Amino acid sequence: MAPIFPATVLRTGTVVLRPFSSADVADTQAAAADPLTQEWLPLPCPYTLDHAVDWCTIASHRLRTEGKGIHFALADAETDRLLGTVGLRRTNWRSLTSELGYWTAPWARRRGHAAEATRAVSHWALQEHGFERLELKAAVDNVASRKTALRAGFREEGIMRNAGIVHGGRVDLALFSLTPADL
Repeated sequence: MAPIFPATVLRTGTVVLRPFSSADVADTQAAAADPLTQEWLPLPCPYTLDHAVDWCTIASHRLRTEGKGIHFALADAETDRLLGTVGLRRTNWRSLTSELGYWTAPWARRRGHAAEATRAVSHWALQEHGFERLELKAAVDNVASRKTALRAGFREEGIMRNAGIVHGGRVDLALFSLTPADL
C-alpha cells in the first residue's frame, strides 16, 4: 500500500487549508464554472453542481486516501468561505516529489491568498514530510498564475513546449520548482 498524507488542516494569517466538504459545493461550482478558471484549467465544461458535489465529497478525498496527493480547500480564516484550492498531485513517494496546483475563486483573486496558501502547503510538504522537489506548471500566457508561483518562492526553470491542454487547445507551460534548499 502506498503511503498517504495525513488528514491535515493548515492555518496561516488569513487562510485555513482544510479538507473539502459538502458546505463548499456551491462555491466550488461557481468558481470552477467561472470563465477565467475555465480558460486555464481543463475542468469539465460546463462545470455542473454534480461535478462540484463529486469533487467536494468524493474525488478530492480519494486523491489522499489513494496516496496520489492531497487537495486542500483554501478558505477564509474568519468566515470559512471557500476562496480556492491548493493541492499536491502526481505524488511520487519513492523520489519524494509532487506537483502543486491551485485555482482561486473570482471573489478572492488579487489578494495574495493563493501565494500564501501555496507557501504553506509547500513548506508543509518539504519540511514536515521530507519532500525533495515540488513542481508547479502554469500556462505561459496565464500571467497571474506565474506571478503567484514566484510570490510563493518557486523558481522558474523553463518552458515545456506544447505540454498543456486547455479548452482552447494545446499550450506551452512554464515549469517552476521548489526544493528544500530554496526555503
